[in-house]
Amino acid sequence: MKFLAEINVMPLKALLDPQGKAVGMTLHNMGYAEMNNVRIGKHVTLEVEASSEEEAMKRVNEVCSKVLSNPVMEGYEYTLTEVNE
Repeated sequence: MKFLAEINVMPLKALLDPQGKAVGMTLHNMGYAEMNNVRIGKHVTLEVEASSEEEAMKRVNEVCSKVLSNPVMEGYEYTLTEVNE
């Protein structure tokens, strides 16, 4: 079975996000005062071959925690959908 994982990696809410802070300040300076609490992260898509949805979830969790995110500073969430070919 083939699955598509759409993964969002974001800085932990308790930590400062310097990139988000810089973009937020730029938005305010450009007249977008209604834009607040900007957070910058990563969006990753990947396909995974697995025997079941549970196995695919296990593999995606491994990749997210070992490769795509730094668990000290970032969290992740993802959706998994089966790809029918």
